[in-house]
Amino acid sequence: MNEREILIADRDSEFRNQIAEYFRQAGYQVETTDSAIHAFCSILEKHIPVILLGDDFDGKLASADLVPLLKKCNRQLAIIVVSDEMPLSMARKIRQEGIFYHAFKPAGPADREELHQAVRCALKKTFARSRID
Repeated sequence: MNEREILIADRDSEFRNQIAEYFRQAGYQVETTDSAIHAFCSILEKHIPVILLGDDFDGKLASADLVPLLKKCNRQLAIIVVSDEMPLSMARKIRQEGIFYHAFKPAGPADREELHQAVRCALKKTFARSRID
């Protein structure tokens, strides 16, 4: 597990590529996917500590339903859900399932700092916890 490794899981390839490039330039190791199976494999095999999960990531399974499954793969996984908009009932559900943060998709380059801060905080918390365990 790398202290600067993240997974971006979203069906929107343009978003995935833009955010991946942003984080790579910031010094992170970034993996991207539009496949739930690939996301599970990366979390299980590579122990990726943070995932940016799109709200409409998989056409067959809602992201809200993926959250508890991802947490079963790695209970310390920091899940940052990124959405355009989300009904309040779904936001409540994913919070109850233990997401780390819910962010809106950045409208432009200046808006990416919120995601960067969330990732930075998630990594700090994950690695502080792993040192205690």
